[in-house]
Amino acid sequence: MERQWQVEAAKGRCAVTGRPLEEGEEFYTVLFEEGDSFRRADYSLAGWQGPPDGSFCHFKTRLPVREKRKKLLVDDDLLVSFFLRLARETEPVRLQFRFVLALILMRKRILRYEESAIDGEVESWQMSLVKDHSRHGVLNPHLTDSQIEGVSSQLSAILHGDMGVWATDLEAAASQDHDVEQHADESS
Repeated sequence: MERQWQVEAAKGRCAVTGRPLEEGEEFYTVLFEEGDSFRRADYSLAGWQGPPDGSFCHFKTRLPVREKRKKLLVDDDLLVSFFLRLARETEPVRLQFRFVLALILMRKRILRYEESAIDGEVESWQMSLVKDHSRHGVLNPHLTDSQIEGVSSQLSAILHGDMGVWATDLEAAASQDHDVEQHADESS
């Protein structure tokens, strides 16, 4: 008969010193048998004096490092400007990029899907910006899985600061935004 053992997760605190264990820090874990389960106690290297009496087993481990979310280096207004700037593009890669960017803006509730129309094999989505209710057409390029992966990795690189070939487009979009803001300030 197979027996199941229940072991508590690490508490993240040394049982001797009471000090919180840091991410990436090595420490010892000791298990004490208690009926059908185990009681766990964690010990920092400084608090470790060998296995305590009555322990079932012990091992050395490391507190995992939590992956930190990367900070986006591009704000929502710049993404909208870039989306608008790509409106007249006809190059397939840029149409694909604009479509994925539109999906991201929809997810952020900045852009709203209104309707779609099909003309032959071309599907066009009508969308509106929530901020000013302006309407925008977006061609659905019917991306394959590999195209989605490629566009998504490019967009991820841009959002996290590696502009690559898109740098001039984003710089132009940012400059256009700055010019519009400056003109608005001057006319006030």
